[in-house]
Amino acid sequence: MHVLFVCNSNVCRSVIAERLARAFAVDHGLPGLTADSAGTRALVGFPAEPLAAETIAGLGGDTEGFKARKLKPEMVDRADLVLTMTESLREQVAELGFGAAARTFTLPEAHRIAKVTGAKSIAALHRARNDLAYVGRENIADPIGLSAEAFLEVGDRIAELLFPLLGALAPHEQTRYVEQRPGLVIEPGAARPLSAFLAAQRGR
Repeated sequence: MHVLFVCNSNVCRSVIAERLARAFAVDHGLPGLTADSAGTRALVGFPAEPLAAETIAGLGGDTEGFKARKLKPEMVDRADLVLTMTESLREQVAELGFGAAARTFTLPEAHRIAKVTGAKSIAALHRARNDLAYVGRENIADPIGLSAEAFLEVGDRIAELLFPLLGALAPHEQTRYVEQRPGLVIEPGAARPLSAFLAAQRGR
């Protein structure tokens, strides 16, 4: 299952989600789970924002080799699942390719549907979408320009939504494209190993 994460600049929220998804795949032995990210107004070629990089490292991930990319239709076509950080971004992505809308959700939306329905597939998420319409807003705010604490809050929020969703979908979904993508190497002694984060979540 190849997941594409989308935000605006592709140096904060979407790169946090991408690198946490890659870490999750390594930690859980899921070689079929791959992830990339892009931005609708990307700071093309830039590394992750320093506080975003610190947040990723604190959660046991790595930003090595990352460079921001502008969202293109072929990225959406290649993805099995597209997770955006806001509803407006979800609508933009849905217009980029035939059938894209059925594979595109905000991250909070996909997590909510999977949690309520027990969905194990992207198709099941989509089928339940209209029956579980949410009247509130399901966005993850951009922390750019804010404090380190704000970045940590966003990182924790992404992790608590993303990990259960990947755990539900990844073992059951088959990727639509066979392509080798580089995995993530987690350095020993990371500040907050992914396994420790997951254990803490289970203990809540």
